[in-house]
Amino acid sequence: MTDPLTAAAPAAELVRALIDAGETVATAESLTAGLVAATIAGVPGASAVLRGGLVVYATDLKHSLGGVDADRLASEGAVSAGTARQLAAGARTACGSDWGIGLTGVAGPDSQDGHPVGTVFLGLSGPRHAEVIRLRLSGDRWTIRLTATQIAVRELLRCVRG
Repeated sequence: MTDPLTAAAPAAELVRALIDAGETVATAESLTAGLVAATIAGVPGASAVLRGGLVVYATDLKHSLGGVDADRLASEGAVSAGTARQLAAGARTACGSDWGIGLTGVAGPDSQDGHPVGTVFLGLSGPRHAEVIRLRLSGDRWTIRLTATQIAVRELLRCVRG
């Protein structure tokens, strides 16, 4: 059976690009709860580039494990561009990787911190580039989580390729 996660995202291309660049990746995931790391791990040879991942679903874990500043969480909330940026950097630091992916958002069924369902912030942090992308996704919980995963893999591939 083909891994449904790797079939839905350019994970094999990402693993190849990271190997070619001699770089590694780690994740700090909230709404996706490890789906990005699992997607990358589904590719044969991923152990050469995937350092690890943090599931920081609870807000306090975004601080204690993900490295998000407590004052930022108090002022901006768990769903924000700043939180995603610090999660991406925190993944790099915690796992000793070249690249970090940070994901936070609202998969539903209810809004959170004034953000509607489908609001997602994707943070990318690497040796040559850092950015946050705000996404507005639609669908049920699974669709939002899967789409966020696919976009995270695709956007990191873009960054690694330069």
